[in-house]
Amino acid sequence: MPDMRFAPPNPIRIADRASGLNAVSVRSYNERLVLSLLLQQEGTTRLEIGERTGLSAQTVSVIVRSLEQEGLVAKGQAQKGRMGPPTVPVVLNPGGAFSVGISIGNRHADLVLIDFVGKVQFHATLPRPTSDPGSNHSEFLKTIRDAVSLLPLPARERLAGVGLALPHTDSIGIDEEAYYKALQDEIEVDLGMPVFVQNDITAAASGESMFGAAKPLTDYMFFYLGAKLHGRLVLNHQIHHGNSPVTFDVGIAALEKSLKKKKLSVEALWDRSGNWPDYGEVFGSWKRQLVEEMVRSIAGVQQFVELETVILSSYAPQAVCEDICRALAAAVPGVAAIAGTLAPSPKAVGAASLPFSSRFMVK
Repeated sequence: MPDMRFAPPNPIRIADRASGLNAVSVRSYNERLVLSLLLQQEGTTRLEIGERTGLSAQTVSVIVRSLEQEGLVAKGQAQKGRMGPPTVPVVLNPGGAFSVGISIGNRHADLVLIDFVGKVQFHATLPRPTSDPGSNHSEFLKTIRDAVSLLPLPARERLAGVGLALPHTDSIGIDEEAYYKALQDEIEVDLGMPVFVQNDITAAASGESMFGAAKPLTDYMFFYLGAKLHGRLVLNHQIHHGNSPVTFDVGIAALEKSLKKKKLSVEALWDRSGNWPDYGEVFGSWKRQLVEEMVRSIAGVQQFVELETVILSSYAPQAVCEDICRALAAAVPGVAAIAGTLAPSPKAVGAASLPFSSRFMVK
């Protein structure tokens, strides 16, 4: 059996409600196997599907034909240059399914709508929600409706659900936890969509695995750079965080604190629309501390696991992440450091990946 994946830790809670995809929400293992392979490798022929999965040619044909009829897969462009007639690969149909992802961040909440291949179709940034459990959550519900309204009417029936990425329970109060529970329930009842809940850092790692820089990787160290620095270890495509979350106070909030001491503007740190200005030695000192913390974490992991790759995911500008990755790679010879590619919000895109993972991919 080939090495298949797309199995992040199970969401904290899965509540299934009737939806346009209900008829295809419970798939056979072989169908999930084929869909997982197509997500992992774009443009795979039926012959290659059989070789990778061990399924017979007849079984592959039956599955692919069924998935085509349901609109989940489509024929790719014919590949020429081989012996015999051109081969026609099978690809995921971007319009085959859609999903909404919500991430609650340190200062803001991000909401995205993605298609079946992870392309963001809609993005909105909302104020971080209040902790009032009696709130009607009207702004979130309206924004979800606005996102869905951008889809053609038939496509709206292909919503797989809503993913909700939440901070670790140790970092939120009882009132906030009640608020998020009420928000989850209201989305399910008012919008008729299932809600899949996961820790926000784990969701970001899942998103990079399904749609981003970690897509071809099996084992790697995952770092998320937000207000703090968070770590996860991914082995055989499974995301691990141990008995407690790995969090370090060397994130963007620490840079903000240093900039404020120098009476420098910090607004750009939380602005998703552009690059950061040149902060000079303040940035350089912060980057060194950040890299030193990551090096210590990697060294600890390498005592038990042979580690070759590190993924750094963040909402910070891509150029900033690539700069940090170059410094990290120089500090740890033999380990490749790669900047994540999910934009504009890795945690929200990761949240949106949860309905796809739970409904369509191999567990």
